[in-house]
Formats: sequence, structure tokens, C-alpha cells
Amino acid sequence: MFNAGEYFEAHEALEDAWNDEKGTVRDLYRGILQIAVVYLHITRRNYNGAIKVYARSQRWIKDWPAVCRGIQVEELRRDAEIAISEVRRLGLDKISEFDNSLLKPVHWDGIQAQKKRRYLCDRCGHDMYEKNCKVSCPNCGNRFDCSDLNIYFD
Repeated sequence: MFNAGEYFEAHEALEDAWNDEKGTVRDLYRGILQIAVVYLHITRRNYNGAIKVYARSQRWIKDWPAVCRGIQVEELRRDAEIAISEVRRLGLDKISEFDNSLLKPVHWDGIQAQKKRRYLCDRCGHDMYEKNCKVSCPNCGNRFDCSDLNIYFD
């Protein structure tokens, strides 16, 4: 839906996924749904709505690694920043001139999402295990959130 430019429908579907998810990855879903709302405001030429929701979206999307669960998060952040920079450049009076080709799709690599990641404990060196975006060491009990880049290894 997002990639088809159906931003309202994408927002609704992502909101369902966000509400159903209990782990911290729910914030990533929330960030993506917020970007969908930004894009919806842009397509409706709602300057103030796009600016406001973009600022709010940064809380949910800014701290994720470049790729999470196969989603190219850094690319999405960069694409959204390019779009909102153009909105700001055009301003309230010229937002009708926005080029919708600047609204890029979310890229997702299903193979990457299914690939097992390897985490090593920075305390004892043992393999760590991930469940619901929480990474824990069975040897020493050390725990991290999977978005912590300091312990992420392919």
C-alpha cells in the first residue's frame, strides 16, 4: 500500500501492526506509519500537516539501525528528509508544485529479514540470542535492544 502511493491505507495497516506488536519494534512501525501520513499530507498539498507530522515522526524513526528486519530504514529516513526539504523549499504558497516522484517507496529485503543475525556479548564473548528485538546472553545475562548498533554483526 505504501509503495503503491496508498498512504492512507498504509497508515491504517501499519497502525494495526503497531497496535498488535508488543516489542520495541512497534516504534519502527509507528515511525513508518508517520512517514505514510507525511506523504499523504504532501499529496493533499497540506503544507502545515506535512511539516508537523514529519517533526513528530522523527521521534519514532531516528534511532533505528540502517536496516532492521529487512526494512531499509536509513534509506526511508533519507527519502523522507529529501521530500520534506522540498516541501520547505516550496513553502505554503507553492506546495502545489511538489513533484510526487520524490515520494519514494519503502524498500524491504525479505531474505535479509529472515537471515539470522549474530550477536556477541561484549562482556563475556558468548553468542547472544534475539527474541522480540531483545538480545540476551544466556551465559552472563547481559541484555540489549536489537537496535543497539554496538553489538550488531552480520
